[in-house]
Amino acid sequence: MNKYDLIVVGTGSAMNYIDHILQDHPEMKIAVIDRDEPGGICLTRACIPSKLLLYPAELIRNVQRSAEFGIDARIENIDFRQVMEDMRGKIGEDIELIRQSLIHSDDVDYFRETAEFVAPYTMKVGDQTISAEKIFLCTGSRPSVPPVKGLDKVNYHTSDSIINLTERPSSILIIGGGYVAAEYGHFFSSMGTQVTIAGRNPFLLSGEEREISVLARKVMSGYMDIWTNHEIVEIEDAGDGQKKTVARDRDTGDHKEIIVDEILVATGRIPNSDILHPDKGGIDTDDSGWIKVNEYLETSMENVWAMGDCNGKYLFKHVGNYESMVVYYNAFKNKKIKADYHAVPHAVFSHPEIAGVGMAENEAISAYGRDNVIIGFSRFEDTAKGQAMKVRDYFVKVILTKDGRIVGAHIIGPQASVLIHEIIPLMYTLTRSADPIMRCIDIHPSLSEVVRRAFYSLAKPEHYHHMLEHMGLEG
Repeated sequence: MNKYDLIVVGTGSAMNYIDHILQDHPEMKIAVIDRDEPGGICLTRACIPSKLLLYPAELIRNVQRSAEFGIDARIENIDFRQVMEDMRGKIGEDIELIRQSLIHSDDVDYFRETAEFVAPYTMKVGDQTISAEKIFLCTGSRPSVPPVKGLDKVNYHTSDSIINLTERPSSILIIGGGYVAAEYGHFFSSMGTQVTIAGRNPFLLSGEEREISVLARKVMSGYMDIWTNHEIVEIEDAGDGQKKTVARDRDTGDHKEIIVDEILVATGRIPNSDILHPDKGGIDTDDSGWIKVNEYLETSMENVWAMGDCNGKYLFKHVGNYESMVVYYNAFKNKKIKADYHAVPHAVFSHPEIAGVGMAENEAISAYGRDNVIIGFSRFEDTAKGQAMKVRDYFVKVILTKDGRIVGAHIIGPQASVLIHEIIPLMYTLTRSADPIMRCIDIHPSLSEVVRRAFYSLAKPEHYHHMLEHMGLEG
């Protein structure tokens, strides 16, 4: 048996502090294990590939709006193959850099193998058995595939495989109504594909604030078909590589049929812990298979930590990166740092773009009481920059307690993922006060003014919802 000081399973966020660890402990012997291409899910088949595709999509949307500004611009051709090859080329370069770094490292032993526990602190890796007193688990997650009749009889894609397409499909059905569906719906429709989204939930992007969901659907319906509250009941081969899909309205029972070239299954993610066999290592999982951790991200076994998707808390790369910092300090800096999730941000790089941080309105009211919650709201079009961009109905929503603490914020509109960062840092201060935004000098005219205006329009929730009714956004 080979003994190590540290075993790292996964080459994503768990690798963030390896250099720091080796600088402090150059004598350490470290094993790094990953059966997949190195770099983690974000690089190899998720966040980065999809965002490399979504920027060209955004350029196309801008050109399509040019006539609104008196500009006669047309798109002569979209080279789908080049867009896809550029994306694959970029991530391929990054993957290869990481691979060569691991292969030629004098400080770590790199195993391109499946890791599984055979006993506490002991793992089987290929035909070897290794052990360590400390273990980092960052095993990620994989797409969840629903048990739809006939799905296993046709060729379909998940977010893992969709990035391998070389030819643009003329039509695609996306099963699911979440982030992946919205983003790939935006991408494929911008490329010229006829897109249909079919989700089980009554609302598109149901994890967002209801008014954002309503507005997002209204805008997105302009470039793709959206079936909410529909369950896919059967899929069959329609010949010539096409697939026929039957969807049932969950309220009325009515059926719809559609024939498409491709199917993308985007119905969430499940853990990879079944491959790891954590039970043999004395590591507890919940009923869904996510690895249980305490507030320090330590598992049920001392000196074994789990970070990133595998602990099932927040399936975002930026959360995995944050958690890797918490684990590093707890494992090697003799500091007890608790993971703090009070202001986890997220973004949906769809069209329109969406971003949020912290609590939703209903969560804030549940936690603090309706009389202790106030809401601020401002529309992009009520700023000079918003008028220049000719955008309508997009907005910033901020949620505060009556004593002035920011507990949440939600944005739909251009650069939402950037604008939200005006608010995130304030939520990590001791007071979580909006005073710095309200007292600062914004550049005029700029989009950031819409954030400041939201904090200057604080009102009770009922006043806010009365306004939403007038805008037709009360779902």
